[in-house]
Amino acid sequence: MTDYDLIVIGAGAVGENVADYAHKRGLSVAVVEAELVGGECSYWACMPSKALLRSGHAVAAAKRVDGAAQAVTGHVDAAKVLARRNSFTSDYQDDSQVAWLESSDIALIRGHARITGEKTIAVGGEEYTATAAVAVVTGSLHQLPDVPGLADAQPWGTREGTSAQEVPESLLVIGGGVAGSELATAWASLGSKVTLVARHGLLGGMEPFAGELVADAMRELGIDVRTGVSPTRVDRDEHGLVTTTLDDGTTVVTSEVLAATGRKAHTADLGLETVGLTAGDWLEVDDTMLVQGTDWLYAVGDVNHRALLTHQGKYQARAAGEAIAARAQGRPVHAEPWGAHVATADHAAVPQVTFTDPEVASIGLTEDAARKQGVNVRAVEYDLGAVAGSALQADGYTGRAKMVVDEDRGVVVGVTFVGQDVAEMLHAATVAVVGEVPIDRLWHAVPAYPTMNEVWLRLLETYGRPE
Repeated sequence: MTDYDLIVIGAGAVGENVADYAHKRGLSVAVVEAELVGGECSYWACMPSKALLRSGHAVAAAKRVDGAAQAVTGHVDAAKVLARRNSFTSDYQDDSQVAWLESSDIALIRGHARITGEKTIAVGGEEYTATAAVAVVTGSLHQLPDVPGLADAQPWGTREGTSAQEVPESLLVIGGGVAGSELATAWASLGSKVTLVARHGLLGGMEPFAGELVADAMRELGIDVRTGVSPTRVDRDEHGLVTTTLDDGTTVVTSEVLAATGRKAHTADLGLETVGLTAGDWLEVDDTMLVQGTDWLYAVGDVNHRALLTHQGKYQARAAGEAIAARAQGRPVHAEPWGAHVATADHAAVPQVTFTDPEVASIGLTEDAARKQGVNVRAVEYDLGAVAGSALQADGYTGRAKMVVDEDRGVVVGVTFVGQDVAEMLHAATVAVVGEVPIDRLWHAVPAYPTMNEVWLRLLETYGRPE
């Protein structure tokens, strides 16, 4: 076949979901993939990075509980961790993901797709037509910072940072965002001597205490965390060693250097110019993921720059797949906020976990972001380590919780937890924010005792019960 109702460019997790949801509504669908079916998250991002981190987290957690700590007599087995990571990537083979497409009756076209006109694409000299829509789901690419000598030094990007088959003796990480912080933690736990440099501190855009607590923990792990500095030059010598000069005049010599300083749109070679769009740009969309100025082109996931997170991309994909099918079949499209065909949560209800140790789990707006949006805000904080459940979870538990409340509406608009194992606490906060649960009703959501979720009661007590 060369004609399909929907053609999806990109068979990562997000593209698979667009295809699946549209196909379940009766559309014929093909996906085009130039690399591995399953995409970035499966092979070079979410899954392998968390597999690299998990063993170190487990050992650290055991060491924080007296009685269990005495049983930990060795170090993380790096070879076994790398092997386990490889198992999660299926040894970088996509057979199982291809089999899923086949079982779902979704066609796979291998190769690089270029848009050649409205609803038409070309792959390897063959032209394909979409009767209803084309969805661009190509994600984002690692962006190398403009540092003299860095490109020639053959630096790691995030792909190499998650897929390396050996532990470097030493590693310099440039960038204190989520990717840089997670990968610095992972490789340090595997035995590498890690230095992290970040111009603006760690985890910018989150509540300030998140970056502070993570930086303190990194230093305890042995990571040399340097904030307020940036590299000015990078050189790799004939022996393979990398010398990085910083703007404070110091130098760092390491086996490898990893740049984790940002992403760019993966749209440079898609033929966007043939339909009046700019190659290399992020694609601006409405809440159904329809590209502005078109009635047939959709952009889902990282490529639209709304929320560069796999779970948000898959959320967008569910909405887009349903919307594409509805429009193709002449059914109503529910584009009102929180409707069936929109990704409303992208605007102010995005959950995110940073899998450092401690973890950072957040949803919605920070206090600063809420104030900048003109929200009448009141924020309260609580020491997560003072909760009985936390004390049971780890001896000397260190953590913090913060709740941001819209005073005019009486609802929670943001929550941040920092601490060991807080990732699994996040969804309750997500439900509270998305559901706009009134503060007075939250008093009746009783946290089980003794769990760390009792911090919800402590936050409400700090906020104060309505009279």
